[in-house]
Amino acid sequence: MATNLLTKQVGSSIKHLRLAKGIGQTEVALALGISVAALSKIEAGLTDINLSRLAQIAKYFQVSIISILSKDIVSEVSENTIDEFVELKNKLADKEKEVVKLQKKVIDLYEKLGL
Repeated sequence: MATNLLTKQVGSSIKHLRLAKGIGQTEVALALGISVAALSKIEAGLTDINLSRLAQIAKYFQVSIISILSKDIVSEVSENTIDEFVELKNKLADKEKEVVKLQKKVIDLYEKLGL
């Protein structure tokens, strides 16, 4: 039941957005024009959410639909992956420094040769 899992993940993402902003269900439900019970069911993953409702929610929280759909995927990235990313970023920074040094050497050589 992949659909059921997706519904729960989307609901969880919406709840997380609401809690992160410190907003109650009543306020969100009023803004969306739905009942608190309906919002509660969406957040709990007990009811499917259509695309237009998802777009409305994304607009309310000022996020993209993609960010709501992929929230749990992003949060499940392993620490190893993050560590690898940081290591690669540091290596790239080191290589950029080397390139700058080499560019300076080339400029110095051109100046010595009078070119």
